[in-house]
Amino acid sequence: MFVEQELFVPSRRKCLRISVLIDTYNHEQFIAQAINSVLEQDMAMADVEIIVIDDGSTDRTPEIIRGFEPRVRALRKSNGGQASAFNAGIPECRGEIIAFLDGDDWWEKDKLRSVLQEFEANPEIGAVGNGLFEVDAEGKKLFVNTPDRAYRCFFRTVEEGIWFRELMSFMGTSRLAIRKSVLDKILPVPEGMVIEADEYLATLAVAISGAVIIDQPLTNYRFHLGNLYQYGAYDLKKARRKSDALECLIRQLPDRLESFGVPTKIIDALLESRRIEAERIRLSVHGGNPWQTFRVERQAWRLRFERCSFGYHIFQGMVLGMTLIMPPQIYYRMRASYAESGLNRIRRAIAKGVPVKSLVARRAAG
Repeated sequence: MFVEQELFVPSRRKCLRISVLIDTYNHEQFIAQAINSVLEQDMAMADVEIIVIDDGSTDRTPEIIRGFEPRVRALRKSNGGQASAFNAGIPECRGEIIAFLDGDDWWEKDKLRSVLQEFEANPEIGAVGNGLFEVDAEGKKLFVNTPDRAYRCFFRTVEEGIWFRELMSFMGTSRLAIRKSVLDKILPVPEGMVIEADEYLATLAVAISGAVIIDQPLTNYRFHLGNLYQYGAYDLKKARRKSDALECLIRQLPDRLESFGVPTKIIDALLESRRIEAERIRLSVHGGNPWQTFRVERQAWRLRFERCSFGYHIFQGMVLGMTLIMPPQIYYRMRASYAESGLNRIRRAIAKGVPVKSLVARRAAG
């Protein structure tokens, strides 16, 4: 159903139920599918506005977006990354709820209806996340990632902080919806987060008013060569971008979380894995000394495994020994090559570890 163009006249003060905010940059191959997946939701769309914030695309993305006007309101800005796009787009939204979508992803038809039902059933909750399909560049489903059950997520205990390390994967941009009243308490997002701005929003939203995670895959998350966050083969430029964004995230979050009443021990628990990841990437990009690599890899191993076989202890001892004799940049390049080559299958066959219990149900989608 199409609404009248006058719905988007700034002077009109109607409060919409839902604003869909699509952030995009050079997504000419994908943006039409993203927008259509919103327009084709299986619910009445009269109270839904769609805003696309174009972060300075240099391809045909702006032209494609214009083809959806007036049903879609397009905002264009100079390129600045995800945080700057959110800072520009969120104040323009007039919905009580803002649902986020990356321009290279798309939604299942029942996404908005399912999210709205959770907000209506949980008026005290400020954010909703959901499971996802992982798809390739052509849209073929590779895996389905869902939590092992539906979750209500808060930061009341250290255990909940540890849970969030995994539950955050269900609150990335295209899985995330937040009440506008909560976002008003969070903005602005530090603009050093050219990526990772979604994690900043989601983490603070949970701190302010909690979240519900739907145990259904309602989002299609696309892996492709232009993805700014995920990358397969080692890419120095992307690694530097991710390193800078993670450093900004873990520098900014603690004080903001503390300001919303989250105790230090919970902050440390929920950020522990992010600090490890940030240090790994920093060492791989900027270098350091072998002792730093040894410490972070030993910490990562302890965080990942509950118990290990004798063979795995021997294997891990050899790996940690390598960290002490190799420059970090060389060690992490070799580690990436090892994973890409598939040699880790041999290790899994002869040395077994029992990972810390996961909240994620990951299964082949076929």
